[in-house]
Amino acid sequence: MYREYVVILLALCLFTTTARADELLLHDQNLTVSGRSWTVSIPDGMHLELLTDRLEQPRLMTFLPNGELLIGSRAGKVYRLQPPYTSAEVLVNLDDYPHSLAYRDGELLIAQTDGLYRAVFRPGQARIDPNDVDLLAALPGGGGHNSRTVAIGPDQRVYLALGISGNCSDEYLDQSYRFDHRRGGVLVLDESGPQPRWQSYASGLRNPVGFDWQPQTHILYASNNGPDHLGYDQPPEYFAKLAPASFHGMPWYQFDGEAIRRDNCIRKPPPRPQGDVSVPVATFPPRNAPMGVAFVPDTAMDPRFHNNAIVALRGSWGTQPAGSRFGERSTRRPPAIMMVRFSQGEVTDVVTVVGGFQRADGQRLARPVGVRIGLDGMLYFTSDSHTEGLFRLRPGSANDGSD
Repeated sequence: MYREYVVILLALCLFTTTARADELLLHDQNLTVSGRSWTVSIPDGMHLELLTDRLEQPRLMTFLPNGELLIGSRAGKVYRLQPPYTSAEVLVNLDDYPHSLAYRDGELLIAQTDGLYRAVFRPGQARIDPNDVDLLAALPGGGGHNSRTVAIGPDQRVYLALGISGNCSDEYLDQSYRFDHRRGGVLVLDESGPQPRWQSYASGLRNPVGFDWQPQTHILYASNNGPDHLGYDQPPEYFAKLAPASFHGMPWYQFDGEAIRRDNCIRKPPPRPQGDVSVPVATFPPRNAPMGVAFVPDTAMDPRFHNNAIVALRGSWGTQPAGSRFGERSTRRPPAIMMVRFSQGEVTDVVTVVGGFQRADGQRLARPVGVRIGLDGMLYFTSDSHTEGLFRLRPGSANDGSD
């Protein structure tokens, strides 16, 4: 009987320890930016700091093997920051929109609206001549969701995400569509032949700004922005599991939080049947603009975050009741840093990591865009408006005086 009691007691202790390690309790921290005080909510044992607010419309970022940080921007600049990331230099000025970057041996890949570009580059290099930036593979350009996100996959291939131009645009990643209408999903670059060419990896995503691979399974996941024409409460924004040839429905189908529904705003028959549409694995509140995605490896942060996805919610312009831009700004969905949690390779829930970017009256501290785990194991994120800069979430006390 005594042995059985000890076994039960040990099992309960193990369960309690596991639950506490997974629990994400938040506390308030005061953060002063440009002389104004804000109250943000962050995980216990962590501290939020603004490293620099001297970036112009920064977007997605990538860390180099030597610890340097490169950040794309809507302002045509690629920034270079060296540790401790408190000041930035311009690596290159470009005429287009270098939204995101990826590095592979001796080469910097720059995703712009009309194409994926490359330049010879080594970590530590201070400048790139714009004349040395060459087109690697053209992309459909044009307005509306003109960001392009590039990353190197675990298979060392180049992946790139792009959105459709509007709410109901007849655009689809398929050879049957004109080149400038092949939009809405994730592409992979085939470099086996004399000329690189894009192949569809996953289609039917309206605007998949962020994507990354789950460390344990190497499965690809992406954030996705829903359309604006269905009002303030529909459809939910979502987090999608991507697979080769997966179809996510947009703009022909929408996920309403419970089921896939036909969206009659587009009259052209859908390219694939409703039964082919992949259901999202997690959702966010509607009109919240999910952006960058970064999984946390088990060598970074602490066990509460390991193998989970960090997602930046930029917060959108839609207001109650109908989703119009011109309503009361206090009703806009607030920006946040969220975490999609996994267990044994499957999604379990979504929790807040950093909140407090929007006051009750609608004033905003920041709108997070890019998220990335640094070589130091800490969480970095950019904001492209209100505060245009770089933040870091690191271990520390809320009262350690470093904000």
